[in-house]
Parts: sequence; C-alpha cells; structure tokens
Amino acid sequence: MTEERPVLVATEADDLTADMVITELNRRNVPVVRFNPADIGADLTVSARFGTCSASMTGQIRTPSRAADLTRVRAVYWRRPEWPAFPHLEPDDARFAAAQVRFGLGGALYGMDCPLWVNHPLRIAAADYKPAQLALAQRLGLGVPPTLVTNDPAEAREFITDRRDVIFKTLRWTPYARDGVPVTGWADPVTADEIDESVRVTPHLFQSRVDKVADLRVLIVGRHTFAVRIESDLLDWRKDYGALTYTVEHLPDQLTKGLHRYLEFLGLVSGSFDLAVDRAGNHWWLELNPNGQWGWLERETGLPMSSAFADLLTQGET
Repeated sequence: MTEERPVLVATEADDLTADMVITELNRRNVPVVRFNPADIGADLTVSARFGTCSASMTGQIRTPSRAADLTRVRAVYWRRPEWPAFPHLEPDDARFAAAQVRFGLGGALYGMDCPLWVNHPLRIAAADYKPAQLALAQRLGLGVPPTLVTNDPAEAREFITDRRDVIFKTLRWTPYARDGVPVTGWADPVTADEIDESVRVTPHLFQSRVDKVADLRVLIVGRHTFAVRIESDLLDWRKDYGALTYTVEHLPDQLTKGLHRYLEFLGLVSGSFDLAVDRAGNHWWLELNPNGQWGWLERETGLPMSSAFADLLTQGET
C-alpha cells in the first residue's frame, strides 16, 4: 500500500489514454482524483486559503465522489482537460466567467507546493509553438528539414520553387468545421502556383518533404523512451490508421539523448516526438506534441507506456 497521497488527473470526460493510466494507478492502490475543469460548479469545487498560520497555501478540490487536500497532492497528470465556455451566458459574461475559472482554479492548482506535473500546463503552452520547436531542435543538433514560416507570398513561392517537393502544415491544430462537418488540417503537398495573396493573412509553415521510408512516434516518460516505427504509403499517417503497421524501434543513443535534452530544456517530463526516417536511415525531426496521444500504440505494440506514467506519477515530487 502506497502512502495516502493522491494523484490528480485533469482530463475530459471520455479519455481512454487517461483511463489506462488510472487503471494502472488503481492496481497500485494509489488514490486518484479525476476531474475536468469544465465541470466547475456542482460537480467540481475548489477552495484555496492564504495568509493563515500555515506556511503554504491550503485548500481542497472536490468532485461528487472524491476530494483531495491540495497540500497532499503528490502529482498532477494534466492530460486533455476542457475549460468551461458558458454558452448559456451572454458573450461578455461568458468571457468573464471563463477567465475567472482559468485564473481561479488554475491559479489554485499552480499554487500547490511542488507536486510533480506531467506536464505543467504553462510549460505545455510554451512548448507548443512550432517555430520555437524548430529553432530548439536545430540548436540541439537534431536533423530539421528546410522549413519556412512566412506570410510573404513571394518568399513562399521562391522557397517552393527552389525545393520543388514541399508540403504545407498548420502551425496549430484548431477545431474547424466546413458546412457543419469537422475537418482536420493534414500535411499536404503545395505548389508555387497555389500561393496567392491570401497567404498574407497569417503566417504559414512550408517544409521540404522528406523522402521517407517510415515515420517514428517517440514517447518519452521520465527516463523511459518508447519508439515505434510506423510504416505506410501515406504522407500524413494520421489520415488512415487502418493502413499502418507498427514495429518497436531502438533509437541511436545520440538521438535518444538529444530528445531527452529537448524536454529538459522545456521543463517537460514527458512528450511525444514525430520523426521521419529517410532512405539512407537518417532521422529527421518533425515536431513535438507535449501532450500527445499514445494509448493506441501501447495496444498495438504491448510497450508498457501506461506503467511508465504510473511509475512517474507514483514517484511524485522531483
């Protein structure tokens, strides 16, 4: 039996990845309090006290079935929580209420006395800027395909013409619907003829296409590294999971150390990297998802990913 100090799991209502980690924590008799910020109100209550005789903030977070003393939390697994939008309120009231939740609930959680965060949401946000990701990867000596981020149509056309085989990628995934149908921005080929003045509206990311034979998804959890080779004929393997085959991969030591240094620089203890392998066996860095999906890879390969997360969360403070 572990010491009675809970792990907080912040995530949306239906999250199979979080379920896998919670199942492993339950197996180890580690108490878990799962909550979603969107449930604030009758289904989620937070209280935080300051300026008392205690040297630290005191308080509690409560759901209908569980409660956690904020001074006793050993770790927080910040998966994919939802913040409330208050659609029943007038727009100004909704914005006001949403801000109070983020800075009230969020601030109380951030004020806890050094639990382990996997990962801290402010560090997730800072790590989620692709141009900054590319710059860091380049500084650490990781292989980065020639890439241009610009809203200048002339520069975009010149870059595509010089390199010929170029793809366009979104700088940030955002919910998007066309005629009420959700759509996703894939990595897609782009030609110079497609570039027009609309490029000026926002920065765009253009990247030389890697002549790849496979993709790699690399999950780092604390000291553990899990690398899975994903083979398909797709430019963007996310388009068709049924067309993929998976193989457990062993990375070169230098690459593994580089990816761990990458996370250390950003103050993260976990992250999912996407890499491409070219025909010469070179590894090309594509991007980091600081809070990426991995549950399906454990089911496909048997790699003990959820166990590694449970190890990290059980350990608690660093």
